[in-house]
Amino acid sequence: MTQEDIRDTKARETSRADTVLKLERQLCFALYSASSLFTRLYRPLLEPLGLTYPQYLVMLVLWERSPLTVSEIGAALGLDSATLTPLLKRLEAAGYVTRRRDTADERRVLVEPTERGTALKENARDVQKELLCSLPLPAAELTALHETLGRLNRGMRGAGETES
Repeated sequence: MTQEDIRDTKARETSRADTVLKLERQLCFALYSASSLFTRLYRPLLEPLGLTYPQYLVMLVLWERSPLTVSEIGAALGLDSATLTPLLKRLEAAGYVTRRRDTADERRVLVEPTERGTALKENARDVQKELLCSLPLPAAELTALHETLGRLNRGMRGAGETES
């Protein structure tokens, strides 16, 4: 093998290694970018409801089951109480949720939608319909993507728990 052949081989290896580091090839960036775009798409749809995207997620959890403790909401959304507390205070100030101490254990704060917060649920159905209509994939692909991301999230949560 000549010196030129060795240089060519090294150049090809470097080029392949550099390809792995391209931003467009990063799954994490594709997920991050899609998440940012989703949040942007939701903004004008949630604005008439007086909700931000994170507040909308909290309301979704509370519409499914309530009352919930702050830690239960955090577990469902993957958020810590330091992030949730100001968010919940804003929802309470808007009249969408109530927070109260659990009489059985005063360390726990229970959160539930108010009547006004429950009424938002009907309008939230329209938000979902409008958002789905604006997505560039057919329903079957969106369903498959949702299932794949669910498996990915569950697997990553499981991997994180075993490392602790």
